[in-house]
Amino acid sequence: MPLPRRTLLQATTAALALTALAAATLHTASVHAAPDAAAQFPTKPVRIVVPVAPGGSADKLTRTLADKLGALWGQSVIVENIAGASGTIGAGRVAKAAPDGYTLLQQGEGITLNGILFRELPYDTQKSFVPVIKAVVNPQILVVHPGTGIQTLGDYVARARAQPESISLGLPGNGGIAHVAHEILSQETGAKVNYIPYPGGGPATVDVLAGHTNATLITLAAVTDYVRAGKLRALAVTTSYRSPALPDVPTVAEAGGPAGFSVESWQGYFAPAGTPPAIVAKINRDIQTVLQAPEVRAQLEAQGFKVAGGSPGDLAASLRAEQPRYAQAIKTAGLALR
Repeated sequence: MPLPRRTLLQATTAALALTALAAATLHTASVHAAPDAAAQFPTKPVRIVVPVAPGGSADKLTRTLADKLGALWGQSVIVENIAGASGTIGAGRVAKAAPDGYTLLQQGEGITLNGILFRELPYDTQKSFVPVIKAVVNPQILVVHPGTGIQTLGDYVARARAQPESISLGLPGNGGIAHVAHEILSQETGAKVNYIPYPGGGPATVDVLAGHTNATLITLAAVTDYVRAGKLRALAVTTSYRSPALPDVPTVAEAGGPAGFSVESWQGYFAPAGTPPAIVAKINRDIQTVLQAPEVRAQLEAQGFKVAGGSPGDLAASLRAEQPRYAQAIKTAGLALR
């Protein structure tokens, strides 16, 4: 027998109320569960994608952090090098990963530069990632093979002006911060070199060491040991300050280059968009704990890194600030879109 209209209305109202209560209970449970999930993170291995070849500064930094994070978390932290297309292939893989904190991306200012230089990317620079932390900052350094006979930045510029493209310069990526920095130097000094792009700092350094190329402009931390051993000759750092790791190496301005010349690079970590804020905050805190450990800080500073740190919001603000600056530098330098 059909229910009376009044009884049917009451039953429907009660069902809707129960549904609403259940939804509210589930929402409350998920809200309360989030901090617990963050506190327990990670419960399985974490993967960090380094989008360049092994051996460079990004790889060295990440492997140092991975070792210490693994000990802190009691879980394996796997470093995976996925090189190619100026880091965009590796970044694209992370953009498609589950947003749960178990896949992270190592990146620096290249994430901004690629967003300016590439017409199409396998991800959305603005929307595909959430910042986790800016781990370190560091100068770029111009080094040459001792066999070139180039002793100073003045020698380098003079030869590159008198004999355009006679100097072969290995670049750790095409259109990266080293490329942009050297383009700015070239524009202001008239120095013209033969750019040879590599899939990362490691391969670029190997070829200079072997004498296959004459020079490279690279993150200081990638070549400190070779400079100290006399296997590479350092001409200048790109920052407005000298690095404590190589205090005898002058800045570009001190070495007779353009006054006020300053380019500082950085390296940090990102997670796929949609990663819960509580998980992002947990990873941020734990990376900062590792970075501030005296033995880790000393190790990184000896390599030429300067520990940065800060919140995810600090990294987001840094990204917003550098985008217009690099866009203008790229436009002025005349770098072509790809």
